[in-house]
Amino acid sequence: MTDPVCGMTVDPKTAKYSSEYSGIMYYFCAQGCKKRFDANPGAFASVSPAVSDHRHHPGSTTEQAPRAASIQHPPSSDEHQASRIDHRGSSIEHRASSIYTCPMHPEIVRTQPGACPLCGMALELRTATAESDANPELADMSRRFWVATGLTIPLLALEMFAMSLEAGSLPFSLGTMTWIQLMLASPVVLWCGFPFFERAWASITNRSPNMFTLIGIGVGTSYLYSLIATLIPGSFPDSFRSEDGSVAVYFEAAAIITTLVLLGQVLELRARGQTSSAIKSLLRLAPKSARLVKDGNETDIPLEHVKPGDRLRVRPGEKIPVDGIVVEGVSAVDESMITGEPIPVEKTPGARVVGGTINGTGTMIMKAERVGRDTLLAQIVRSVGEAQRSRAPIQRLADVVSSYFVPAVVLIAMATFIVWGVIGPEPRLAYALVNAVAVLIIACPCALGLATPMSVMVGMGRGATSGVLIRNAEALETLEKIDTLVVDKTGTLTEGKPKLVSVIATSPYTEADVIRFAASLERGSEHPLATAIVSAAEEKRMEFLKVDDFKSIPGKGINGVVDGRRAVLGNSQLLSDSSIDCLSFQAHAERLRQDGQTTIYLAIDGRPAGLLGVTDPIKSTTPEAIETLRRSGVQIVMVTGDSRTTAQAVAGKLGIDHVHAEVLPAQKGEIIRKYQAEGHIVAMAGDGINDAPALAQAHVGIAMGTGSDIAMESAGVTLVKGDLRVIARARGLSRRTMRNIRQNLFFAFVYNTLGVPIAAGVLYPFFGILLSPVIASAAMTFSSVSVIANALRLRKVNL
Repeated sequence: MTDPVCGMTVDPKTAKYSSEYSGIMYYFCAQGCKKRFDANPGAFASVSPAVSDHRHHPGSTTEQAPRAASIQHPPSSDEHQASRIDHRGSSIEHRASSIYTCPMHPEIVRTQPGACPLCGMALELRTATAESDANPELADMSRRFWVATGLTIPLLALEMFAMSLEAGSLPFSLGTMTWIQLMLASPVVLWCGFPFFERAWASITNRSPNMFTLIGIGVGTSYLYSLIATLIPGSFPDSFRSEDGSVAVYFEAAAIITTLVLLGQVLELRARGQTSSAIKSLLRLAPKSARLVKDGNETDIPLEHVKPGDRLRVRPGEKIPVDGIVVEGVSAVDESMITGEPIPVEKTPGARVVGGTINGTGTMIMKAERVGRDTLLAQIVRSVGEAQRSRAPIQRLADVVSSYFVPAVVLIAMATFIVWGVIGPEPRLAYALVNAVAVLIIACPCALGLATPMSVMVGMGRGATSGVLIRNAEALETLEKIDTLVVDKTGTLTEGKPKLVSVIATSPYTEADVIRFAASLERGSEHPLATAIVSAAEEKRMEFLKVDDFKSIPGKGINGVVDGRRAVLGNSQLLSDSSIDCLSFQAHAERLRQDGQTTIYLAIDGRPAGLLGVTDPIKSTTPEAIETLRRSGVQIVMVTGDSRTTAQAVAGKLGIDHVHAEVLPAQKGEIIRKYQAEGHIVAMAGDGINDAPALAQAHVGIAMGTGSDIAMESAGVTLVKGDLRVIARARGLSRRTMRNIRQNLFFAFVYNTLGVPIAAGVLYPFFGILLSPVIASAAMTFSSVSVIANALRLRKVNL
């Protein structure tokens, strides 16, 4: 079973501590866990104690797993162990308002703050809040640090004065001073440093050695050695004694190391708090209230009371409360906090607005559409939060190294002790102890573990404020490597808002008949071309006809019975499949295609009835985006279901050399696989439902934020504004983040590679240099803080 407080596995047959609550027996690994449970059982009782209950495992069929998890790699053995230790998973989320997780091991989930059972790091809120929440871990560590500092300073002063003891500078004996050191160091080590020993013990029992394993062994050994030397000095052999016969104690080293590690924890927790600043700044965009317009009256109501369909007034300078549509008024809206674009966007009746953006000088009345968790802002926050907890493939290198690193360091420390104890100068064993402790302290792998997740967290947040939503760390890492970009035409290269510009009818039908029949059929379709035809009929105030037996043929068109007559609407292939001869329209169709229009054939009762030409304007930003990507070494490939003539016309305007036209949705994935088989790293950009399989097939799927939800679900990257220029930003962010991660990993590897042998004393035979455990502790603290500081530089990069 599982201890509901700390997550450790417990055998009920041998467990010494247990409590019953609501008819369920809970077992605990230690008395401290039982006391915490008994003090507030409701906070822990939401966790089932039974390991065998699969319903509480993350990823079980009865739970909704995070979206990002669907494309992550299978868990490593360490992750599997973590899921065994902490099997509660996402089911806790439904029972607790505050969910805590480990930045290095996101599979660890808790309902209260504490320490990760795998790495010992302080857990942090899974979802950041707009307010600057008090961090209980930071408050506790700060309190312990200041107490430790107050006691360590006089302890250090005593040690400095001890150097003048022979001159009689102190009014008491060396033995008395040792007892004073004991009294000062004990609270520092035993109370201030208690969390480190607690986490060290948890790491041993969970068979997951980490930085606290080394700290606990190093500090504990120094303190225990000094305690025995003070209480029963006669128990030590002569090899431990100095020339005057005394046994050296290391209370000041144990206390200073504890204080420095506490300082490192305080600095690290403060710096880690800044990594979620991007999410907090997004959360602060949402206003606290909205102005409801109802029955001629206007009332300010809390934001959480807004319902879809409500009419809301947005006054000049106010934040738009929720997602919706402008129904009255004209204004310019600053959307830079969502899209990264500094120029305000003009909004007129019918335009969509996003909650959290800032209204300009005009006043508007909008109709609420998406509220609460459904707003774009809320979705961005959730997406970034999930992405920040994902693991990049490069993290596996650090994971593999860390899994062997701590045991290797313990062996090196033991070897250091033996070598110094056998061939070192007198007092040999004292030197052996000091150097072994220095090895344990300086080798803490915290910097190695923090190198990747800190950079990923900051990089994801920076992207979110620039209109780039990256779904997981794997997509972030792969983006910098792409050399081929496959793009859909409609809605990606073009506006995605096509207009009906040409209608050709054949006797006995008129142009009005062609539009009416086509629009009546297209009312059941969600294709962008359907919208153009339906909109044209609505503008002409046409009456729609009754449609029966509607059927959609992906990549070809639609058919059905319109006003009792069989109608077929689509491309030439659909008419050919229906044994309908459309040769009479071929010349007209080719002329329209050469003009960049998409042609749609209409047949009624098995005979050609008309031809419709729809054009979709190229986005004004597309030429610049294509040129920027080409200059960066990315080849552009256009894939479209349109005819080859139309596709070539659009490609010619944009300078795209590789074109695949008349492609069915299922064939888009095959084209991507072909480029992948040739060794290319392929990204796919699209916005439609039919793009979803191809987006999933590509190494990185890039969805337009203006497209369908299904496309965004299938993509690793979403461009909030649907602007292809943002792909260049995303690649720039990927390059900078990965460079930052490599810098961190290099620093951590070099630090440990150089630090461990120096601490072991390899320089002593040549230069007489030894590394004090105190200096080792300071260096260890500096390494962790410097890694986080380097990651925080990503907040300032220009994209």
